[in-house]
Amino acid sequence: MADYKTDLEIAREAKKNRIANLASESLSISEENLIPYGHYKAKIGEDCLKELESRKDGKLILVTAMTPTTAGEGKTTTSVGLTDGLNFIGKKAMVALREPSLGPCFGMKGGAAGGGYAQVVPMEDINLHFTGDFHAITSAHMLLSAMIDNHIYWNIEPNIDPRRVTWRRVVDMNDRALRSIVNSLGGIANGFSREDGFDITVASEVMAILCLSKNFDDLKDRLGKIIVGYTRDLEPVLCKDIKADGAMSVLLKDALKPNLVQTLENNPAFIHGGPFANIAHGCNTVIATKTALKLADYVVTEAGFGADLGAEKFLDIKCRKAGLVPECAVVVATVRALKLHGDADPKNLGEENLSALEAGLPNLLRHLENLSKFGLPTVVAINRFPTDTENEIKKVQEVCNNSGVNAVLAEHWSNGGEGAAKLAETVVSTIEGNLSDLKFLYEDKDKPKEKINKICNEIYRAKEVTFSAQAEKKLTEISKLGFDDFPVCMAKTQYSFSTDASKKCAPEGHTIHIREIRLSAGAEFIVAIAGDIMTMPGLPKKPAAYEVCVGDDGNIKGLF
Repeated sequence: MADYKTDLEIAREAKKNRIANLASESLSISEENLIPYGHYKAKIGEDCLKELESRKDGKLILVTAMTPTTAGEGKTTTSVGLTDGLNFIGKKAMVALREPSLGPCFGMKGGAAGGGYAQVVPMEDINLHFTGDFHAITSAHMLLSAMIDNHIYWNIEPNIDPRRVTWRRVVDMNDRALRSIVNSLGGIANGFSREDGFDITVASEVMAILCLSKNFDDLKDRLGKIIVGYTRDLEPVLCKDIKADGAMSVLLKDALKPNLVQTLENNPAFIHGGPFANIAHGCNTVIATKTALKLADYVVTEAGFGADLGAEKFLDIKCRKAGLVPECAVVVATVRALKLHGDADPKNLGEENLSALEAGLPNLLRHLENLSKFGLPTVVAINRFPTDTENEIKKVQEVCNNSGVNAVLAEHWSNGGEGAAKLAETVVSTIEGNLSDLKFLYEDKDKPKEKINKICNEIYRAKEVTFSAQAEKKLTEISKLGFDDFPVCMAKTQYSFSTDASKKCAPEGHTIHIREIRLSAGAEFIVAIAGDIMTMPGLPKKPAAYEVCVGDDGNIKGLF
């Protein structure tokens, strides 16, 4: 095992290939088709994207995970490691990931560029401002917010009822004080006072639209369909009604182009878009995924948090809308997280504890059972930590094998692509030996309430689903507007199959309460907010921002 170094130290020691050379050597993309952002990151030009459309698609691999814990499962790390592993065994592979949000970077979760010797670089850039995509999304969203209030101020037709504005504001930072606000205070010159609020940028419908759009025309069309509020006669007012869609599309024109970077082993990687999977649909952009499939024989992509959230939305929303069919799913699990689900002491996760491990394994098995409902061949990747014992690893493999699923020990964190070679070989043989038969959990024709019930009953194992008066009213309104065929995007805690984050492992027979329904007409899905999940997170008592600064040597310290 390699000597321990921090992720930041490893990333800074990386021998990066200049992005123009990487594009040319690995993807046969000329420098003329790149929009460089320095030496090591670039966007792919529009002409190149069009030229690639006629190429045959590679094979798509979905990486998901067991229910996350504070111990961490390493889903992004495994996605990068598997990509390097596939290249290590001679396959042409690339990874398509989401961009990190600044909120978690300065909050509790930290960055999202992988870890150890399975990272994407330039890691500091990726975890901070990167190519400015999130800033463009925030600006486009806030432009619409400003134009809504300006529309109300000047009393322009169609007249928006200030009490019925549904469009909230966003900022890419954890700021609980902004969850509920009153705007336009200070007198007549500042407009009509009304209740308002902020979500985090990753929960923005603009983010979802960017991630689900097929091309620029589709993006602009979707922006125009956003419902921003209602008139006094309860008629919906669209973004295009207040003439905001054109200017918003200008702000998003470059952000729509996928970002090319590389792994530590100089394999190409797309990092583009970044919705959270607990409050949004949790997948990178359709454009990045589809472009990667034209450039590589194997494409590894991830879906956020556990399979009950990210994978379900990847399949029922992204694959349904984009016509994608993954060949295989990889479920990331760790011995540490399994022991936590088995009520092990968080302070003693380094000690062998087979009883806690066995008590936590039903969580992993629940996810495997759920994925089988979608018709996906599945492999378990045991993301190894240094303290895992041979007995613990064998126990996980034994239980998974008894369920008909291969569980492969992966050591990419310490050994990069070579450490994931066995995982890569298993994934390839699984794809070659099995036919993916993708099934969706529900049909388009199902009513939204039926879709919500199917997700809650079949994926979360809830006994009952209840709806608030607001949720019932909104569902009736959605039906009248003709949007019943939209898929459902569940917003729920990522830490449990239930809506109670303290209920670990594999709870069942619980009640899921849908407190709010939101319509995302441009993104073309319905958001069901369950339990007490917040669309604007807060900072922890000791946020990571405490440790972040620029050192005397001019380098960033404390971010990772």
